[in-house]
Amino acid sequence: MATTVSAKIYEHHEKADGTFNVKYVVYHKGERKFIDSPHFVSRRQINKDYEIKDKVILKWIDEQLDDYRLFISSLKHQIEFLSCEQLRDYVRDSDREIDIVEFANSHIEFLKSEEQNREPYSRTFRKIKNSLIDYFGRDQISVNEIHANMLYDYERFLKKSRVQTRINQLGKEVTTMEKALSKGGLQAHMRDLRTLFNEARNKHNNENIGLIKIKHYPFKQYKVGAPPPSRKRNIDIELIREIRDCKVPEGTRIELARDLFMLSFYLCGTNAVDFYHATTASIVKGRFEYNRSKTESRRQDQAFISISIPEDAKPLLEKYLGKLNLRYGAYDYLDWALHKGMKGLREIVGHAELTLYWARHSFGTLARNKCRMSVDDVAVALNHIDNGHKTTDIYIDKDWSIVDDVQCQVIQLIKQPVYDPPAFHIDPTESRRSMRVISA
Repeated sequence: MATTVSAKIYEHHEKADGTFNVKYVVYHKGERKFIDSPHFVSRRQINKDYEIKDKVILKWIDEQLDDYRLFISSLKHQIEFLSCEQLRDYVRDSDREIDIVEFANSHIEFLKSEEQNREPYSRTFRKIKNSLIDYFGRDQISVNEIHANMLYDYERFLKKSRVQTRINQLGKEVTTMEKALSKGGLQAHMRDLRTLFNEARNKHNNENIGLIKIKHYPFKQYKVGAPPPSRKRNIDIELIREIRDCKVPEGTRIELARDLFMLSFYLCGTNAVDFYHATTASIVKGRFEYNRSKTESRRQDQAFISISIPEDAKPLLEKYLGKLNLRYGAYDYLDWALHKGMKGLREIVGHAELTLYWARHSFGTLARNKCRMSVDDVAVALNHIDNGHKTTDIYIDKDWSIVDDVQCQVIQLIKQPVYDPPAFHIDPTESRRSMRVISA
């Protein structure tokens, strides 16, 4: 049967108010897919066979059907490469511009789905979406409004402090002052916007058969540029001890931030999102086992890791394991609580830039620089992807004792007493090559 598109009303689609939505029906390769129309009709406007008799509505519907049929005809032989669902989507979107905010919302939900399980990564695009809404002052933005001149102006917008309003976990509007983005933050933000734009093109363009919905590419003229050198985000042993031992108000966000910082440090830089999703089932024979959320969907081993639980971590795990997701209805709420808690913790320990992620960086730096562990062993302990050894890793079973060794040596560093090595001085009475220790 030939590909067709028609308008239908179905009895079982009757709304509570007694009206029916007119559906456009795309029939292709033995399947039917539906497109909601903006038209609603009452029983007075249809006959007993549920056919429309209102001439004005019929005129509007016929005009739309003509446009749809013209579009289908323009596909020619390309139509044979499309499923009914794909054809329906192309037909539905043929006469309307793509809303980048609407696409961002759908992409965020896709990343948060069980199939992808990339909720933390989805928050990157939520930030992009919200900042676009702030810039344009509305929540409907055509993808065609994202062009090179706009991107240069948008960059200037991000370089300035600005007032922003968001909905908090209690459903209330909260107005805050957003700081201007740093050079590194700006580069990352524009890179993520480019990624979102590319995802929209991948979704709506089918270059293999010549169906191009998004025809322009503003990042050809506007260049994101290379990121600045990464700023080191690690702290010394003394500050880690200070965080561990500092007194904080009980039951506060500051206590939460301090505890999860130390728990992350004890457990090889585990991220907060993985503590949020962990349950008592994550404890297996005295080990903390989980799949790292950030890279689980991109690795054949689902980013699984097994970590020994040191004595210092046990009371913290007991305090928070399986309870964070009860206290906070979504990870975003925990993330916000940590954001506020870290602000208070920074004031207590006197470090202006400290975040929970510094626990992970500090663990890795101390393992390499102080404990002299190999880069490969540190990477295993941090549960990193090793692109250089992907094939080799297929043949080698994971040896968790490597992780245990790295973890044990790093934790021992903060248990050791402070030691100031004696100064070395050149004794002028000796030869220039000889040195002796002079006690301070």
